[in-house]
Amino acid sequence: MPSGKVKWFDVEKGFGFLSQEDGPDVYVHSDALPEGTPSLKAGTKVEFGIAQGRRGDQALQVRIVDAPASVTRNQRNAQRKNPEAMVTIVEDLINMLEGVEEGYRHGRHPERASARGTAKVLRALADELEL
Repeated sequence: MPSGKVKWFDVEKGFGFLSQEDGPDVYVHSDALPEGTPSLKAGTKVEFGIAQGRRGDQALQVRIVDAPASVTRNQRNAQRKNPEAMVTIVEDLINMLEGVEEGYRHGRHPERASARGTAKVLRALADELEL
């Protein structure tokens, strides 16, 4: 059975590519993933069957051998923030986004440092919401 790693997988499009240890990249559709697995993370070691598709080799019956450590999984084990603390974070984010909106209304993109800070807060809030 061929083996390799996930090169990339786009959950919205429902497909990606696997890098074989000995051979060319192989197309993989979400239908070939194990039941209950909606996506594959880049770098995940997998085994799979191969069939000839319309556009070349296509992976069948993907089996996950070794998944890379997940930051999200580690975060789920962490303690959630106190709801009162989250109120402050959300209020600060709203204020930051209002500043970004105002700049766009005046035809300006945010400054790089400001944009990075806003993006960092957005990611932190998204991570907290996913816990």
